Amino acid sequence: MQLQQIDKTRYRKHLNKVIFACIAALTVGSLGIAQLLILLFPDADGSHFHWNLLGVVVTSIVIGLTLKKVKSHPFMFEVAYVWDLKQALNRITRKMMAIKKASKEGDVDAMLAMQFSYSGSKQLWTLDDNTITMEDLSMWQAELDALAREYQVELDITKYDERILTKF
Repeated sequence: MQLQQIDKTRYRKHLNKVIFACIAALTVGSLGIAQLLILLFPDADGSHFHWNLLGVVVTSIVIGLTLKKVKSHPFMFEVAYVWDLKQALNRITRKMMAIKKASKEGDVDAMLAMQFSYSGSKQLWTLDDNTITMEDLSMWQAELDALAREYQVELDITKYDERILTKF
């Protein structure tokens, strides 16, 4: 995955529409399915928890499959990009202890993974208006920059490939 410039306004607008559509679909779908099942299979005790749960589960699966199918639509570009970015950052975060250790030993791939993580996190946090930890990110970036200078490494995130994570 490569980082791309994203229009924050368009991203927020499209994300809000997708969230609203998912909430509306979940509400209408789960209630509709549950009511249909209750009508077809009434319970003498009056407990319809299992039908309500089934309505939520089925509707959630349908929404998930629909999102997966429309992920490549141009309307979903920014939302899908952020979705993929979060997954890529999570893959790095799960291995961050080993990556940090390797980077302190001069491993170029480890430093590159950290650079991608820090750059991607900065973009993600800016898009989501989550600026609380930006100071921490700046400190981490400064530490990484010092390591790169120490080992005379140039960190070009366009050369990042997540396959390098397999060695950590």
